[in-house]
Amino acid sequence: MGGEIDNVCNQRSNVVRYLGFLAIPTSPVVEEKPCTPTPCGPNSQCREVGNSPVCSCIPGYLGVPPECRPECVSNSECPPTQACTNFKCRDPCPGTCGQNADCRVINHNPMCGCPAGSTGDPLTNCIKPIPIPNPVVEEATLRPLPPNPCSSHPCGPNALCSVVNGQAECGCVANMIGTAPNCRPECIVSSDCPSNSACINQKCVDPCPGSCTSNADCRVVNHSPVCSCIQGFQGDGFRDCRPTPVVVEPSVVQPEPRPCDAHPCGTNAECRQQGQAVSCVCPADYVGDPYSACRPECVLNDDCPRDQSCVRNKCVNPCDGTCGINAECRVSNHVPVCTCLTGHTGDPYGACRPIPVIPIPTSPVVEERPCTPTPCGPNSQCREVGNSPVCSCIAGYLGVPPECRPECVSNSECPPAQACINLKCRDPCPGTCGQNAECRVVNHNPLCGCPAGSTGDPLTNCVKPSKTDHGLTM
Repeated sequence: MGGEIDNVCNQRSNVVRYLGFLAIPTSPVVEEKPCTPTPCGPNSQCREVGNSPVCSCIPGYLGVPPECRPECVSNSECPPTQACTNFKCRDPCPGTCGQNADCRVINHNPMCGCPAGSTGDPLTNCIKPIPIPNPVVEEATLRPLPPNPCSSHPCGPNALCSVVNGQAECGCVANMIGTAPNCRPECIVSSDCPSNSACINQKCVDPCPGSCTSNADCRVVNHSPVCSCIQGFQGDGFRDCRPTPVVVEPSVVQPEPRPCDAHPCGTNAECRQQGQAVSCVCPADYVGDPYSACRPECVLNDDCPRDQSCVRNKCVNPCDGTCGINAECRVSNHVPVCTCLTGHTGDPYGACRPIPVIPIPTSPVVEERPCTPTPCGPNSQCREVGNSPVCSCIAGYLGVPPECRPECVSNSECPPAQACINLKCRDPCPGTCGQNAECRVVNHNPLCGCPAGSTGDPLTNCVKPSKTDHGLTM
């Protein structure tokens, strides 16, 4: 009797195990990753500790996730002796002033000036005046010249001094603001301008014109243009916006939407999906926070260090291939400045030649002329006023002698809607496109296209299609 009961119990136990196996199927264990997707928010990083996410701000950012922020956004968040550059409080002086110039920071702005006993443009070069010896003449032959009130340089940097009725009158040079002796450019770096403007050629201007491609909108964020495609278009707002393809909904049941279909990423960012987890990354050669906006390495010169320029959205050395033979190049506030080597003269942007050695004649005594040889440097002209040389740049060149330079050397020194042609900022469109074609400038480059309703090659000719009536011949 007892053996039968045990057999029945064993059979019931086997049945229960069998039924339980059928009722509760085993499923594969999915390993959960607490940092995918990240719960930490923008500008943060996530580390897995055990089975929990640990959030912290990325290096260079302050605060506590999800409220990580840069050190600064505007100058007012920095001490008065520093400026906000690339979201960091930094000394704005390095690389701002010219050679041999002094720099001091006043209310976040770098102020350049030549040291005592020097003269010139503090934004390019300060030099010590070369004393010109007076010719040996008999005391009774010439009347002594009246003292020149401008010889002590009372007007300060970036100013011109003229003698009127024996008195020195000062005025700021062209494109400078203020009152002598405090003449200065409108801006030196973009932080000197309102947040919706950028400093281009020492002027506060809108950086948007010519920065974006067609069918894109532009907005200025902290002095830099941010381009995004308009509604109905997709792509890179800086390079190419294409019409969004029209998806014809099939009659079958729609598949389950993917997390990337909701466009959770920022402007110009790429959405990557793994299962139901989403991560946003910036495309190659782009920087920024992919959850808000990605942008190229640079759009304006101010996006680069002061010893580099923005060329094709890359920060590069602007000196390469800029200067002529026997010339040397240095970068002053993103702009390449060429000068002839010691012992050479000429056009440093073309070619410098050795200065010929002229023997000093022993007799007769020749009256020395202050402009021979010229002390003004290349691309300048010298006028004799009394017994002193007065230097000025020749027509078409900017700066203050001896640092006279052309309006531009590379496209990055021009507004985005112009290009550097023959050392001048000009519209590159005239003469570029074909007949009946339209031309627009995007980031210094002319783009040709046929108008709406026309066809053909925009580089040669655009034509409107002719309407031909087709009749029946009996």
